[in-house]
Amino acid sequence: MHRLLRLPKPKHPLISIIDLKTINSSANKEIWRHHTTKFYSISLKNEITGKIKYGQNTFDFDEGVLSCFSPNQVLSVEGINENDVRGYSLLFSPDFLLNHPLTKKIKQYQFFSYELKEALFLSDNEEKAIIQIFKTIETEYSNNIDAYSQEAILSNIDLLLIYINRYYNRQFLTRKNYHLDILSRVEQILTDYYQNEEIDSLPTVQYLANEVHLSAPYLSDMLKNYTGLSAQQHIHESIIYKAKELLTISELSINQIAYELGFQYPQSFHKLFKRKTNITPSKFRQLYN
Repeated sequence: MHRLLRLPKPKHPLISIIDLKTINSSANKEIWRHHTTKFYSISLKNEITGKIKYGQNTFDFDEGVLSCFSPNQVLSVEGINENDVRGYSLLFSPDFLLNHPLTKKIKQYQFFSYELKEALFLSDNEEKAIIQIFKTIETEYSNNIDAYSQEAILSNIDLLLIYINRYYNRQFLTRKNYHLDILSRVEQILTDYYQNEEIDSLPTVQYLANEVHLSAPYLSDMLKNYTGLSAQQHIHESIIYKAKELLTISELSINQIAYELGFQYPQSFHKLFKRKTNITPSKFRQLYN
């Protein structure tokens, strides 16, 4: 990446922190159009004119945002004016985390799977806190590497991820009206799902996410923040609600109800229903007949 961006060689083979002012984005423009990396990337960008495409979504960087990418994501960037770029990018290989608790912990942060339209918008104070961590990492990175360097950098990466997670939870609250609208749409989508007469499968988290134009991890985190239930749990609640309705007002057999709900195997329906209600479908039906 340093070579393609015409930057000096990184000072460490597994990690780099780049001041975006030093990037000449006109160099090797072809790499921006379609590229993938083998490392994690955490980038704070401000006052950038241009757009970046992440999967099928385009995001305008005119506002300052913090974005996180995991290895093997495909990215493309267009229209960046290098004179307007400011901020930092922290790049590190998964190998840099080996033998450290972050190896497992980083996989718990779903924001590495969020889409660019779900990037983190920082307040002035939050931006200052994030920049301070970047600068601390940059100072440690720029010093001569010694026996303590990796641990010091990893500790700051750990702190950075904690702050990002905190600020994302804050964003769920500050964008409450937007997210409550999504919650209403999710409930309506699940209600409408079983109005379809040709159901052949259960609703999935990805289906819900596609319908509200969000990534599955972001949708699940947002729902859990507001309701205490993940997207999958919302789906299960809708299935049980519809199952109870069919068990009380229809004459369908329990196996037929399972197929009506989209289960391929009736025993899967039996298992879910009992786990959620502490009673079997047949016992529930008996209570209302």
